[in-house]
Parts: sequence; C-alpha cells; structure tokens
Amino acid sequence: MEKIGFIDKYLSLWIFLCMGTGILVGYYVPDVNKKLGSATFADVSIPIAVGLIWMMYPILCAVRFEILHKILAKKTIWKDILFSLGVNWVIAPLVMVGLGWAMLPDLVEYRSGLVLVGTARCIAMVLIWNRLAGADEEFCAILVSVNSLLQVVLFGPLSYFYVVVLSKGTYMGINMIPVFKSVLIFLGIPLLAAICTRLLFRRMCPDYYDKKFMPFIAPTSLLALLFIIIVMFASQGRDIIINIKTVARVIAPLVAYFIIMFFGVMFVCYHYRIPYKIATTQSFTAASNNFELAIAVAASVYGESSKEVMAATIGPLVEVPIMLAFVKAAFFIKSRYFDKQLAPQLSKQLENI
Repeated sequence: MEKIGFIDKYLSLWIFLCMGTGILVGYYVPDVNKKLGSATFADVSIPIAVGLIWMMYPILCAVRFEILHKILAKKTIWKDILFSLGVNWVIAPLVMVGLGWAMLPDLVEYRSGLVLVGTARCIAMVLIWNRLAGADEEFCAILVSVNSLLQVVLFGPLSYFYVVVLSKGTYMGINMIPVFKSVLIFLGIPLLAAICTRLLFRRMCPDYYDKKFMPFIAPTSLLALLFIIIVMFASQGRDIIINIKTVARVIAPLVAYFIIMFFGVMFVCYHYRIPYKIATTQSFTAASNNFELAIAVAASVYGESSKEVMAATIGPLVEVPIMLAFVKAAFFIKSRYFDKQLAPQLSKQLENI
C-alpha cells in the first residue's frame, strides 16, 4: 500500500463518501437530476461527459504505445496475449451473463447493467493492482494497449450480443448506433488524445513528461471518477434509498464474478506452469472491468437515471476493495505455490526489448 498515493490508498473510503454524498444530495434535492441533464453531449449531461472522458485520459497517457509494435514482434508473447483475449472477451462476459441469470432473474434492467460491466474490459485500474502485486508491468501494458484498441471495435457489437441476445436484457437498438457512438466518444476521444500526447509531447520532453506531467495528471483520473460517482448517485439518490435491498442483490453477482475470474485464471496459469508475474497480470486483467466505459454506454443508451446505470455505478464500489484484497491473496499464492515452481520467465524476454 505504500507504493501508491494518498488518493489511491484510501480509494474505497473516498468512493463510499462520494456515494453517500451523492445519495443525500439526490434525496434532499429532488430536482437535481433535471438541473444536471439540462445540457447534454452525446445524450449524456455535460458534467458527466467531461468527467468520463477525463477519467480515461490520464491513465491512457501512461501506456507505452510507442513500443507496442516491438513487443508484438516477439512470437513467444502471442500465446499469452491470445489466452488473455479469449478469457476477457469470451469467458468473462459469459460468466457475468450466467451470474446475472442465476442471481437476478427478475431484474432485467440491473442484469443488463451488470453484463455491460462484464463486457467492458479493464484498461485503467488494472495497472494499479498489477503494480501493487509485483506482476509484470510490461505485459500488463501490452494487454492494456491491445484491449484499448479492441474496445473501440468490439465493445459495441459484443455488448449488444451479450446484453440483448444472450442475457435477454433491455433493448439497445437494432443498429447499435447509440452503443458505437458512446464507445467512439468516451473511449475513442481519450485514447486518441493520450496517443497524441504521449507520442508528441513525450518525444519532445521525455524527462518532463515522466517526472512532471504524469505525476501531475495521474491523480486527476481518480478525482474525475469520484466526481462522476457523486453526480451519478445524486441523480439516483432517491431510487437507491427506496430500493436498497435491490442494490444489495446487485452486489452479490459482482462479488462472485471477481472471485471466479481471478482465482479461476490464477489456477489455470499455475496448472500450466505460467510464471507468477505473467499469471498475476492475467488474473487481474481477467477480473477487472472498465466500469467507466460501462457507465458511459449505459448512461448514453438507457439514460443517466436508469437502473442499468445504477448497476454499472455499483461496480467500482465492489471492485476496489476486492482487488486490494486480491493483491494480498496474490502474494500469499506466490509464496505458497509459485516460488516453488520452476518455469521460464517470459518477463525477462520483455526486458530485453
């Protein structure tokens, strides 16, 4: 925990406080939702749209896009990448669909929000969990880079397939234009901005970029997340209080999902003698989700006050404390099992690039 800043270290506390603040505002100021939605961008209120875009930008600026082509030229890494892609884009959403049907059979809207979360692959917070657990940061950067690019293309059709077709969830529109628009705006804009910033700004002033610029903007990503949580919960504060039992029901499949994905992938990697650093990166990538994107798409397609948005917004509340617990679990598994296992170190190959 000493490796991350003050905001990151107590992120769970800040999220609880922001949720509570938003709920109180929404409950005691009934017309706050109308005021927030008076001006919109891409069918989302301006405050939320700005917060969503900025939340993605700082963390994407840390991804080393400039060496992606060199790393991908290594044939040995493709097996690990393909394994990760299969887990993230096929298995993980299917697990969420199954849990949604098993635990929320009568709550279609909430189930749809959960499936959106399960389909959105993590490209932000996973970098923090990966570093804390002593996993392979270079390999994590590869997966983040690949998933960042794939989400622009895949999230639209896959979210429609998993939510509407498999989960029999709320309708998203036959042509999927709202979904594609949300992905292109709330992921495409920060991704393009981050690529341009890193490739241009860092090339001109590498030391300033790494030592001044990134430490300055990095915490603003979490500040944007906290701001969005306040606004989101303010728009739904009254409904949350009225439906508190339903909110508790939504938490259950999320907890089950994180546990199944993390320990399931960790077991498979250990069984096939994958090194600890790579196995841990695979596990955190599989268990983490891009709840920012899920919230953005749900808000754009279904509306900011929808039950789908509420389900997606509960994601960070559950994910953050569980992932911090998984960091400790990863170290325990390493000392108990991986340290006794002899396996080739893929990370050494990455260090030579």
